Amino acid sequence: MSKRTRYFMIGSVALLVLGLSIGVVAYYNGGFKGLTQGGGPAELQYVPENAAVVAYANVQQIMKSDFRQRVKQLEAGKGERGQQEFRDETGIDIENDIDTIVAYVTSDGADPSKAGGVVMATGRFSVQRIGDLVKQKGGTIGEYRGKPFMTFASADHPGDGGALSFLSSSQVALGSADAVRRTVDLSVSQASGSDVTKNAKMMDLVRQVDNGNAWVVGRFDALSSRAHLPQQVTSQIPPISWFSASGNIDGGVSGRVSVEAADAAAAQNLRQVVEGLKGLAALQARSNNVPSQLQQLLNSFQIAQDDKTLILSFSIPSDLLDSLATLGGKPGQPKKK
Repeated sequence: MSKRTRYFMIGSVALLVLGLSIGVVAYYNGGFKGLTQGGGPAELQYVPENAAVVAYANVQQIMKSDFRQRVKQLEAGKGERGQQEFRDETGIDIENDIDTIVAYVTSDGADPSKAGGVVMATGRFSVQRIGDLVKQKGGTIGEYRGKPFMTFASADHPGDGGALSFLSSSQVALGSADAVRRTVDLSVSQASGSDVTKNAKMMDLVRQVDNGNAWVVGRFDALSSRAHLPQQVTSQIPPISWFSASGNIDGGVSGRVSVEAADAAAAQNLRQVVEGLKGLAALQARSNNVPSQLQQLLNSFQIAQDDKTLILSFSIPSDLLDSLATLGGKPGQPKKK
């Protein structure tokens, strides 16, 4: 799959991940959010029950937030070239045409290479224009269970270079071909198999984070197996089974990260590691005369423990964000009075 034909996938995943990563939201980032009976967006009905990681972003809320608008002013036009190229290729304006995104990753513990994933975007798309782009880049156009189904060629993965299917005129699924077919199966008929709303543990995590306009939940091993961390690092991390992270981006930015350890003792060990890192950062900040705004930012991070669950939370008000913006002295930034 060529670089440009992968823009949709890259841009969609970026919106999810960067929606929780404050600094990069400005480069990429939904009104409508249907709910399932058990909480979470309606698209969870198209996520297989064995999904290892599930994520969500309300793109429109993020893009229209006061925080996003302030950061956009600080960018002074930076990052817009990539958005323009994406718009020229696909006809999709990320800021206005995409409402929400739901993504998932499946995992085969015995063979990580068999893991697959899908990004589902809800918004306004041109089936014809995207189909023409796929054909232009050497892909194929067909149907699967009555839905438009497009596949991409890839020298690295000739058997599965990726696929795209329109679940409806306003909803597209993009990812590995097998995973996209599975998503189509669930969208066509719930009888084709169980979806993630039947996974009690995953839905419990979703309900904990569903008040955020961006969140991700899942099994920690599904992430750590792909992180390729050095053995000396992983050996220092106590056993972790599940994790969740959520963020709210509006005038300010707030977030919460929760990890579930094997037991209370493991959670306590992990808390000591995190508190040690925070203490070290605070010590370095004081010794290096770091501006008070950055020290205040560091102090906004709070650590708590509930039995075997460790919780890291933070809340950064808009006035602190404005103060931080003055530190770099870049064009377009607000000046101190």
